[in-house]
Amino acid sequence: MTLVVRAVYEKGVLRLLEDVDLRDGEEVVVIVRRRPNIDKLVGVLGKASARELEAYEEEVYSH
Repeated sequence: MTLVVRAVYEKGVLRLLEDVDLRDGEEVVVIVRRRPNIDKLVGVLGKASARELEAYEEEVYSH
């Protein structure tokens, strides 16, 4: 099973932002990918606003 789940790193621990269907104590493999800084893309992709780019990013990374 493969899941893509957003998380926040706080005080040395990754806190998942979504519920996952895992058993207590189940071991998983985690691949960490930093969320890209979309501020540098504003204007590059035409007239898309930062909000539109964030919505696009959410759509892409939620799958």
